[in-house]
Amino acid sequence: MAHTAALNTLKALLATISDLRAAKSVLSWDQQTYMPTGGIGTRANQMGTLSRLVHERSTSAELRSLLDQLDGQLDPETDDGALVRIARRDLEHATKLSADLVERMSHTTAMVDAVWVQARLTGDWPLFAPHLRAIVELQREIAEQYGYTTHPFDALINVDEPGTTKAQIEQMYAELKVGTLPLMKAIGQQQGEDRTRPLHGRFDEARQEQFGMEVIKRFGFDWHRGRQDRAVHPFCTNFSMNDVRLTTRFDPTWLAPAMFGTMHEAGHGMYEQGVAQHFTRSPLAAGCSMGLHESQSRLWENLVGRSRPFWEYFYAPLQNLFPEQLQAVDLDTFYRAINSVQPSFIRVEADELTYNLHTLLRFEVELGLLEGTLAVEDVPAVWNAKVAEYLGITPPNDTLGALQDVHWSAGLFAYFPTYTIGNVLAVQFFDAAVAASPAIPEQIRQGEFGTLHGWLNENIYQHGRKYDPNDLVLRASGRPMETAPYINYLKTKYGQLYKL
Repeated sequence: MAHTAALNTLKALLATISDLRAAKSVLSWDQQTYMPTGGIGTRANQMGTLSRLVHERSTSAELRSLLDQLDGQLDPETDDGALVRIARRDLEHATKLSADLVERMSHTTAMVDAVWVQARLTGDWPLFAPHLRAIVELQREIAEQYGYTTHPFDALINVDEPGTTKAQIEQMYAELKVGTLPLMKAIGQQQGEDRTRPLHGRFDEARQEQFGMEVIKRFGFDWHRGRQDRAVHPFCTNFSMNDVRLTTRFDPTWLAPAMFGTMHEAGHGMYEQGVAQHFTRSPLAAGCSMGLHESQSRLWENLVGRSRPFWEYFYAPLQNLFPEQLQAVDLDTFYRAINSVQPSFIRVEADELTYNLHTLLRFEVELGLLEGTLAVEDVPAVWNAKVAEYLGITPPNDTLGALQDVHWSAGLFAYFPTYTIGNVLAVQFFDAAVAASPAIPEQIRQGEFGTLHGWLNENIYQHGRKYDPNDLVLRASGRPMETAPYINYLKTKYGQLYKL
């Protein structure tokens, strides 16, 4: 059949594009982990070249012709039908951007990464500001080329969350504020000692790493198809479902960041490792959306890793690794410590209850930058004012404020709300998994995660990008995304912890 030949040719072309993307990802991972600082100029050129090659092939006349030949020829419910649909969507998306813009964006972000690292280290916003200004201009250009009806944010968020709008994000945050701010206020009125003290002290990095690696192995992370390294800002990347790279950072005086950061990144990693093998080197071989991806990192970090059943099994092994620091700390005290509600400067170290306010303020700052109502040089002052308004504290420097995240230097605008989408969906998916297998909480208490991991793999991971995000949420959980289960989870958990 004619369409069989066209399909085979399409798959070969898409595999080449996938290989080029993977090569670019390898260079990006290396830049953030092992590359010497002197290599930045050449690396920026290499990244720009690969981005241009990917864009040229992703927008080629050959690709469009193959897709035209296959239109209407395949059952849309099959893997091949989904491949054609997703490839068509990616093509239409990619052709809206000029090759010149794609290359300029890639080159700029490659150069800015090293500047951001230095600025973050020294708290030097003026060093970073002109580079952010260039990125903001590129983001506006990207939004214009993509096109939008209401707001440039709509164009940018559709890259990671197809079908999502600024208005929907604003509605989500409005519901969360109504549902959680009274709880935060009630907890804030309680006076007492610092619950987090057991997490501070001297914690050997090698032992921290040993504990984290054992935990995520039991979760289901496959160390034969993955590894972990150090980076300034923790992240997960992959070059295929069989080569997944986690990164983390260790604080020898604070146990929490690496411990929960490792669980968080492993959630991303297990999602990528779980994608069906036959999707390899195709557009289907990735997570469905960043919100879906974040639902997995937040599920394993919070719903599992901060739960009492989890620590009923793992606290004794942790005490054995750090007897001097933890032997006199009972389980209840430790559980309260890891779930303490305490306004903090750093997003990735925020508790579950205050976390979404961190993403909200970034969302609002980005809107101002895109609209031109906020100048780049004014970002730290606006940032600090919002932290004071939402969290009641003020960053003492820009390292703990507007310079803390890697996202803007990486060109990731309209990304932060995906973390909150992930928080909301994490509860929705966990509830669905427990409804299907009520023994899951008891299994977690025994240090067993196979049933939970299996449910996630069957209902989410294996499908890759085969389904659109809203469709996958409905298939997996039986209902569209809702904030109510997440709000109820927070009220129940923290109401018990703080005896409200």
